Amino acid sequence: MTDETNPLGEFLRARRELVTPERAGIPVAGVRRVPGLRREEVAMLAGISSEYYLRLEQGRYRNPSAQVLESVARVLQLDEDTTAYLLGLVVEQPRAHRQRRPVREVVPAGLRAFVDGLGTPAFVEGRYLDVLAANPMAAALSPRLVVGANRLRDVFLDPEERALFVDWELATEGLVASFRQSVGTSIDDPRCVELVGQLSIASPRFQRLWGRHDIGGRRGAVMRFDHPVVGALQLHREKLIVAEAQDLTVAIYHADPGTADAEKLALLASTVAV
Repeated sequence: MTDETNPLGEFLRARRELVTPERAGIPVAGVRRVPGLRREEVAMLAGISSEYYLRLEQGRYRNPSAQVLESVARVLQLDEDTTAYLLGLVVEQPRAHRQRRPVREVVPAGLRAFVDGLGTPAFVEGRYLDVLAANPMAAALSPRLVVGANRLRDVFLDPEERALFVDWELATEGLVASFRQSVGTSIDDPRCVELVGQLSIASPRFQRLWGRHDIGGRRGAVMRFDHPVVGALQLHREKLIVAEAQDLTVAIYHADPGTADAEKLALLASTVAV
């Protein structure tokens, strides 16, 4: 069975390779041929038989119990978001074999007005991390934060966007994890397939991160920038999921009041007003 028809097996193998024996509390003796845990070690720690776990990775058990999957998640040291993703891989209903039509993502007028009215960089991103709305302050922070851009393509493939991020490697980890969380188990969606294919060819780092199956990133973070106008800039980034359109996320950047970063953000605002 290929990985295209066995997302559960692909996920389990990828995550198993990330857990070292030391992290799992297993004594290491001699040379190991696998980068992470062996299948039989996962099975032992999860309290299931090696044969059962092998069948899970092979995709031969389509409906394992939540209790079994939660035990495996504990061994693989998955967080809450990633465990939910794992459970979703087996409860997902079979899809009809038909050509899907792309769904047009629409930003509600009230949300667009809210973002435009903010005095700090803010933008709306869709399920595939397309920029669907952005205020002038967002474009002042990065000229790539404009409607029609895609965050994955820009951060991974645009040299100027890469140079903007002081912690680019950390930023790309969070971006790919956010993308996986956003598309969920619909990784066979045509737009998802297109993006993953293009980026995997153009960016070896994206290919590696996509293969890790990290889930998350739709949360607050501290971001450090090397901005061409104001220099070093540290901002808080908040991500808010839109209640009436769960596939839409609002990203807002703000500085601590009274700091040099707040002054630099005000300087950026003055360039927008001119």
